[in-house]
Amino acid sequence: MDLILLGLGLVLVFEGLVLALLPKRLEELIRMLDDIPLETRRVMGLAAMAIGVFLVWLTRGF
Repeated sequence: MDLILLGLGLVLVFEGLVLALLPKRLEELIRMLDDIPLETRRVMGLAAMAIGVFLVWLTRGF
């Protein structure tokens, strides 16, 4: 449970930083994402998720 709360807290910190420091750039990024095909976005999401699982496994293994 501690690990889940830590992960959620870190996600919120980084999301908050982007929204607080780069709100205009975030709008541009959202428009750019709209141009990327749905299947490509799905693959990007799966790749990010796989990297995240690997990093969690790596840190929990040591």
